[in-house]
Amino acid sequence: MKKAPKIVLSIVVAMSVLMSGTVVQATGSTLDKLNKAKEEKNQTQSALNTKKNQIDDLQDTKEGLKGELNSFNSKLTQVSDNLEELETQIDEKNEEITETQAALDEAKKTEEHQYECMKKRIKFMYERGDTAYLEMMFSSASFGEFLNKTEYVNKVSEYDQRMLREYQETKELIAEKEADLQQEKVDLDDMKAQVEAKQKEVQALVAQTSSNIAGYSSQISAAEQEALLYEAKMAEQEANIAALKKQYEQELALSRLSAASAKRDISQVTFSETDRTMLATIIYCEAGGEPYAGKLAVGAVVVNRLLSSVYPDTITGVIYQRKQFSPVGSGRFDLALANGKATSSCYQAADEAMQGNTNVGNCVYFRTPIEGLTGISIGGHIFY
Repeated sequence: MKKAPKIVLSIVVAMSVLMSGTVVQATGSTLDKLNKAKEEKNQTQSALNTKKNQIDDLQDTKEGLKGELNSFNSKLTQVSDNLEELETQIDEKNEEITETQAALDEAKKTEEHQYECMKKRIKFMYERGDTAYLEMMFSSASFGEFLNKTEYVNKVSEYDQRMLREYQETKELIAEKEADLQQEKVDLDDMKAQVEAKQKEVQALVAQTSSNIAGYSSQISAAEQEALLYEAKMAEQEANIAALKKQYEQELALSRLSAASAKRDISQVTFSETDRTMLATIIYCEAGGEPYAGKLAVGAVVVNRLLSSVYPDTITGVIYQRKQFSPVGSGRFDLALANGKATSSCYQAADEAMQGNTNVGNCVYFRTPIEGLTGISIGGHIFY
């Protein structure tokens, strides 16, 4: 039979929990979960910082590429302007060549005409010999007229020779100029080919740089999305940490409350064979690999809760209390129970705990050791 003070105290505890608006989940692994959550948050923060640094690096690279792109675009504009200027020069040079060719053709015609005239005069002189000139000169009425005719003949001959030399020189000059213009055009065509090649090179650089910028923009966008996910994950982890801190504080409060609360004497409790099997099985799940002292300590924690007015007053109630023992939540306890996994040493520890023997005093929690947590250390657990 339960004592009235235990009922009253249980009601007070339940009311305080309801007033706080939070369900107390007194599990020995809460602090472990809290530290794990903090570690996960630190890992997420580190990943976020790395991702932000990556974004900064990508942004710097992208800005550098933008500068290169602007430089390439300026070069491309300059090369295009040079090409346009060269094309203008080539057009002008082609016009000069055309004009020079026309002048050369005209000079050739004049030369041919002069040559024909010279041939006629030579032919006339050959056919008539010197008699024609002699007749013309000796037919002079006076010596003065004779001198005049002689001077005329000399001037005609000198004129023919001079004109022939001038046309020959003109022809040679025009031919030289034509050759020079043709060479200049070849040089301009070579320059044009070089500029066109440079233009294609710069265009390729512009296209490649633009593609690189687009690629970095895509990487930045993806990295920013990842950073947002990390930030969301951190927010979720911070909320989880806050909840675990609150839960742990409540667990410590319950532990202190349990120590100060009324307790039943072990003689007031009657255990069934089912209680024995369940206690041995939870010992197996929580401390199957621990030394016997560790098995007894786990059994003692369960019995301490059973005797406390803060926890359920049956073995089944204590073991199945919501979120108290992780093997129960994972289903491992039920599986071990169904397959009779508990060993003889687990049953021995259960029997000793049900007799009221304890090697951990009134402790109602246990967990793996962590820095800053004090208690009774047995095997791989600390009891508190």
